[in-house]
Parts: sequence; C-alpha cells; structure tokens
Amino acid sequence: MDEPRDPEREPDAEPGGDGGASGEATRGETTDADGSGDDPSPDDDRSGPGAAPDATGGPEGPEAAEPTDSGGSMPGVPEEPEPETEVPEDVRKYAKFQKMDGAAYERVNEFLRDRTYITAREWAIARLCADFRTETGVEMTKIGENLPELVPFMTDTYSPQAVNQARSSFEDKVRKSGATFLYGAMSDFFTAEELDDVMYESTEVAKFLLEVEGVDLSVEEELEAEERISAVMREVRAASEQLREEGE
Repeated sequence: MDEPRDPEREPDAEPGGDGGASGEATRGETTDADGSGDDPSPDDDRSGPGAAPDATGGPEGPEAAEPTDSGGSMPGVPEEPEPETEVPEDVRKYAKFQKMDGAAYERVNEFLRDRTYITAREWAIARLCADFRTETGVEMTKIGENLPELVPFMTDTYSPQAVNQARSSFEDKVRKSGATFLYGAMSDFFTAEELDDVMYESTEVAKFLLEVEGVDLSVEEELEAEERISAVMREVRAASEQLREEGE
C-alpha cells in the first residue's frame, strides 16, 4: 500500500526539475490572484483582440458606457446650428480696402514700416474710425466685431478697447512725426531743394495709401495738391527764417 502524501508538502518541487517551472507558474498565478504582483503599466496597450474588459464589465473605448453628461447632445438627435450673426449693411458695402484682397498682414506691415511710422493695424483702424463716425462718436464695437469683413488683411476681431488703443497710437505717431518734420523744415537743416525732395517722397507715399483705399486722383488733382503743399512749405520756411533772424 502506498504511503499517504502530506498535503502541506505537495506544492514543493524538487529544484532543477520540471516541478520548478510548474512551481513558478503556480506562484505567479497566486500572486496575480491576491493582487500583490506587479500592476500593469497605465501605458500598456490593452486594445488588442485579447484585451480584458474594463471595470464596468464592457469593452473599452467610446462604447464602454452610456454618456453621463446631462448637458450633452441626445443620441440620434441632430444639434441645432447656431444662428449666424447678420453683417450690417454698411459693413457689407464698405470697399475701401478691397484692393488689398489676398494680401498678407505681414507684407502690408512691412511696406508701411519701411516708409512710415505706423503699422498696418493702426492704418486700417484709423481709416475705419474716420469712416464709421457718427454724431455720438466712433462705432468702435461695430469696427472691432467686423474687422475681418472690413479689411481683408485683418483676420481677427478686436474689442472696442483694442480699437481705441490702435486709433490713439496712430494719432500720437502723426503728431510726433509732424513735429519732427516741421522742426527739420524750420531749423534750416534742409535747403529749399532738399525740402522739396522730402515733400515729394512723402506725398507719393500718402497718395499711394489713398489710392489703395479707393481714392481715384486725376493727374490735375495730384499736381494741384503738390503745388499747394509746396506753397505751404515755402511759407513755413520763410516764417522760420524770420523767427531765427529775430532771435539773433
């Protein structure tokens, strides 16, 4: 008769034999069962065909559980589109910057920076503030909300505060540039011929910007404007000479 086995010694295996591998497997299974083994990394890919179900008992992914957000859309019910904001009529008809359609802001800004002290943003908004002025003031809210519709190279909307800031910056630069120019004209830094050259270059840039805005000047109008400006500058030069003589 065979000797009965001791139940407490049965799991033990001889080292180096087949029971070693079996024992390792047994111990591994025991570890997984009591939860004391290595937990899988959160980054482990468990989306394969043999993936285990998630904690809810269903498959992982978008269909794992019903949506619990009561504010979400109902399944199978199409969402109502948001009503489009109607563009004001005067905004639709505004066409002063249509010649700049397709131009990038960076190119426009570079052109202005090379020839003036203003930026493309300040130029566009200053022009709009002059055109959308009413008896009660400038329509800054309308300008800011419809800026991409009004100016092709402006892609973002602006708040009324941002519109006012750009307009104020434009005015400050014009005043400082005017004071700088007049000081140069009155301080005898330039000869009469040099001053005429400065005025000619400045007039050409100003005319170009006006033409971009849609102003169509005839040759006669251009010559008349240049003559009037030259006459004013001659008076400025003569007055400055008189002041310097009186101060000596």
